[in-house]
Amino acid sequence: MAATSPIKDTKQIAGVKDWFLKNKKIRDYVLFVVGINTALRIGDILSLVWADVYDFERNRFRTHLVVKEQKTGKKNCVALNAAAVDALKRLFDTVQAEKGSYIFLSRKGHNRHISRNRAYMILTGVHKALSWIVKFSCHSLRKTFGYHAWKAGTQCVLLMAIYNHSSFSITQHYLGIDQQEKDEVYGKIQL
Repeated sequence: MAATSPIKDTKQIAGVKDWFLKNKKIRDYVLFVVGINTALRIGDILSLVWADVYDFERNRFRTHLVVKEQKTGKKNCVALNAAAVDALKRLFDTVQAEKGSYIFLSRKGHNRHISRNRAYMILTGVHKALSWIVKFSCHSLRKTFGYHAWKAGTQCVLLMAIYNHSSFSITQHYLGIDQQEKDEVYGKIQL
């Protein structure tokens, strides 16, 4: 798999969402929206069950989800923003959600989540359908979150903490900073 980039253009993000919805691919829409709004790795997203995001006793969505990251083994507490919750509600209303059932159910077997390979095929499929969009796949979701957080003024040290990165250079690579972003800084600074 080739290196992928964040989706920098918000119109392209909207285009991906629209494509999923127009094609009645609600599960895949939710996968995309949760991915770009939580900065979780795809393996951690796929392993989510409804009880992680929905409080069945109080009949409401949680404000945070807590995951033990598969790659690092570290505990991560992630705020669920309105965009992620709205997307999850769309799917919740169409499935028979139970505490232990996976959110991103596979059609193969009982209560199995889709595979990483299937998630990759979903995302590269929308990339092919929308030929105007940058090359992206599963890891682009995580990178897209960071890029837009950075553009909104989030300090890189905070992004390092969100990503659980051990060095700034890794986070910097994730952000996909190119010459255009550098030029914007020079244009804004007029001393």
